[in-house]
Amino acid sequence: MKKIVSIQDISCFGKCSLTVALPVISAMGIETAVIPTAVLSTHTGEGFTGYTFRDLTSDIPAIAAHWKSMDLRFDALYTGYLGSLEQIGIVSDFFDDFGGKDNHIIVDPVLGDAGKLYAGFSNEFVEGMRKLCAKADFIIPNMTEVSFLLDIPYTETYDESYVKDVLRRLSQLGCKTPVITGIHYDDKLQGAAAYDSRNDEFIFSFGKNINSRFHGTGDIFASVFTGACALGKDLRQCLDISVKFTFDCIEATLPHMEETWYGSCFELCLGKLIEYVKEQ
Repeated sequence: MKKIVSIQDISCFGKCSLTVALPVISAMGIETAVIPTAVLSTHTGEGFTGYTFRDLTSDIPAIAAHWKSMDLRFDALYTGYLGSLEQIGIVSDFFDDFGGKDNHIIVDPVLGDAGKLYAGFSNEFVEGMRKLCAKADFIIPNMTEVSFLLDIPYTETYDESYVKDVLRRLSQLGCKTPVITGIHYDDKLQGAAAYDSRNDEFIFSFGKNINSRFHGTGDIFASVFTGACALGKDLRQCLDISVKFTFDCIEATLPHMEETWYGSCFELCLGKLIEYVKEQ
C-alpha cells in the first residue's frame, strides 16, 4: 500500500486538520500515519471558546527518531497547521530525514484567511513558513497566505494574469509546483490553480461557486490532493479530483448548516471520492 504521513494538530471535536486528513486519505486506499503537533478539545475557529490545548512539540523528534531507526519510508509527507517556529524547524528536519526523490513533500502553509494572519502568528513565523515551502514539491496556500508568503497586499479582485504572476513568484520561493485554492474571478465559478515550474505549465480547475465560508474545506482539498499525488496521478488529475470532492462536501453541508457550522460534511461524500480515484 501507498503510505502518507500527515503532521498537524488534532481537534477532538470539529472537522479540521487530522480529523479530516486521516479518514479522507484512508478512503483513497492509502495507509495514513500521523504525527499530532497538538491536541485540542475543539478547533479554535469561530464559535468555540474555552478549549483545551496540549502542545506536543517535544514529542515529535522522538517519534521521528524511532521511525528512522525502523527505516520507515513514505510516499508523501504532508503538513498542515503548525503552531510555532520551533515546530517549523522540527518539521524541516523531518523533511531532510524522510524526504527524497521517491516521494512528495506537500506543505499546506496555514497562515491565515480573509486577509489576516491567524492569532499568535508573527512576521518571523511567516518567514519560517517561507523557508519550509522552499523544501516542498507542492505548496497549497489560499490567497491570504499567498499575500503573506510573497509580502504583497491582499486583494479579493484579480484576474487570470494576476494568478499566473503570483504562481510564478511562489515557485521562486523554491517550491516546484505551487497550488492556490479559492480562486474566483466572478460569482459563478471557484476553484484552484497550479503552476508546474519544470514545464512552465499552468493548470486551472473550477466548480460552481457557493458564496459562503465553510470550515475545513482547505484541509479537505489538501488531503485529497496529497492522496492523489501519492497514487501517482498527474497534476491535472490531482487538481480535478480535489476540486470536485471539495465542492461535493460543500453541497452536502448546505442542508445541515445549523448542525455542522464547525466543519463540512465530508463523511457523506467519501463514496464519491473512492469512485473519483478509480475513474482517474
